[in-house]
Amino acid sequence: MQSIILAAGMGKRLKKYTKDGTKCMVPVNGKPIIDYTLESLSKAGIKKITVVIGYKGEKLKNYIKDKYSYLEINFIENPVYDKTNNIYSLFLAKDVLVEDDTILLESDLVFKPEIISDLVNSCEENLAVLSPFESWMDGTVALIDGENNISGLIGKENFNWENKNEYYKTVNIYKFSKDFSRKYYIPFLQAYIESYGKNEYYEQVLKVIAFLDSTNLKAHIVDGKNWYEIDDGADLSIAESRFAPPEKKREKMQKRYGGYWRFPEILDFCYLVNPYFPPKTLVEELKNNFDMLLTQYPSGAAEQSLLAGKIFNIPEENVIVGNGAAELISALSVYTGKKILVPYPTFNEYSERFAKVSGDDSVVRINTAENAFEYSDKEILRCLEKNPGVKTVLLINPDNPSGNFIQKKQVLDLLTELDKRNIVLIFDESFIDFAEENIKYTLIDDEILCKFNNLIVVKSISKSYGVPGIRLGILASGNTELIAKLKKEIPIWNINSLGENFLQIYEKYSKKYSEACLKIARERQRFSGLLSTLKGVKVYKSQANYLLCRLDCLKATELTDILLSRYNIFIKDLSAKAGFPKGEFVRIAVRNRTDNDRLLAAMKDILSNLE
Repeated sequence: MQSIILAAGMGKRLKKYTKDGTKCMVPVNGKPIIDYTLESLSKAGIKKITVVIGYKGEKLKNYIKDKYSYLEINFIENPVYDKTNNIYSLFLAKDVLVEDDTILLESDLVFKPEIISDLVNSCEENLAVLSPFESWMDGTVALIDGENNISGLIGKENFNWENKNEYYKTVNIYKFSKDFSRKYYIPFLQAYIESYGKNEYYEQVLKVIAFLDSTNLKAHIVDGKNWYEIDDGADLSIAESRFAPPEKKREKMQKRYGGYWRFPEILDFCYLVNPYFPPKTLVEELKNNFDMLLTQYPSGAAEQSLLAGKIFNIPEENVIVGNGAAELISALSVYTGKKILVPYPTFNEYSERFAKVSGDDSVVRINTAENAFEYSDKEILRCLEKNPGVKTVLLINPDNPSGNFIQKKQVLDLLTELDKRNIVLIFDESFIDFAEENIKYTLIDDEILCKFNNLIVVKSISKSYGVPGIRLGILASGNTELIAKLKKEIPIWNINSLGENFLQIYEKYSKKYSEACLKIARERQRFSGLLSTLKGVKVYKSQANYLLCRLDCLKATELTDILLSRYNIFIKDLSAKAGFPKGEFVRIAVRNRTDNDRLLAAMKDILSNLE
């Protein structure tokens, strides 16, 4: 068994990464892509390797010769690499292709070594490595029949999204017997080049061969998490996260701040959304309107305020809609008092924005860790007595990440006292809908807003309503002068048409939303109770869709790393978050019962092995 690696391309889309070297010399987690390939081939027992080089070929050749002298590596140069595509690179290696059974692969892949070993050890003579199609994939896809034969290859121009569940992505790793290469591939390769020229791709030849009944080209199916093709900087970032060592993977995933739909194997307990909303009927309605929403401008900000006012039953002059709550927090930081009181630990977005505008010393912190992360209106008032000059108080209720909850009467009492002192209360109720039915409430109420001109209410629709991809949040206040100022700071088209349509149709599904929130409250109680039975885990009482946990048997970073690397489960490590004793705390989202049970089983397995 031998191997041919196609490595002549310029890698233009990688831009700065290929300025001084070839595409396959770009490092992924500190190791060049070509090293992943050569190490995998060597591990599978393949010693005879041919590399087709072109762009920066001499540099690649010297690197490989120096590092892999124990392998029998030959080089073929494609002198017109900048005028041809990989079909010509393979054509130049056609004489090598018929010398032995061959593993053919492209040089821009990072993959698990088992893929090569499995091909070598398979009893099938001719195999194409395929992966079930996922939304992040691009390029040629294949169809297979009931006997795992490849029945067709489909390029971008004929791709049909309605058939996506039938498609398998070509990974660009193949196993060809020398008989297959001699009888089928090379004759068709030569004919294709004669007909269509050298600026094509070798997979085009396989498209033709796939129609023949006698070729016996089979599919070798691998999971999407086991490989990644690197064409640009975004691909490089994903590959580094996907193939990072366990101690680095958590750090890389945390720095992405979302976008985990590009890692479909990962179960996300880190970011906080509503697992029971929106219902399928709402999603289908959005899908039905998608063509129109994609091609039409959204309404301006005034119309968004009308829609939000209708949902929350308040006048439009008392509400502003943001591209997520984060946009509103950023705008709000400019207009709040220069000194703000913040219970800690909490959601960092507020303090970071306020500190950026007014300086770090403008943020006065209440350390709630001293009282098991519990605090009330009384603690806030006592802290105000010690810190004259505070002009704004932040209250996230339930707090994030502790889940601490302050009852409505206490908040109204606090508002009354703050009003007497001419102090503004920013009340973030992004998670309040998840509280138990008999205690939950809202301050987005016309009567309350009119009574307390010092009240500003922020709500993240993205989190509460399970639509973080749409990016919606609202800010409400009886202070119409403030609302007017904020509206001038926000772009007129800050909300896209999809977000506007959600606001437009939501009321039809409001009953479903209430039911979804009740489901979370019930599941939180069950999930919290079961987590509490795990040895070495303390669960704090929460009224949100997440649970704060203290670990007594291992560090938060250790648990997060193990869950991510072994179980593909991602939780929030709070080690670096201000206000927590270092290394002991994690935050775990409340998802649906099936997902929660999967996490429980994983944690039980991990903790039992520590005994």
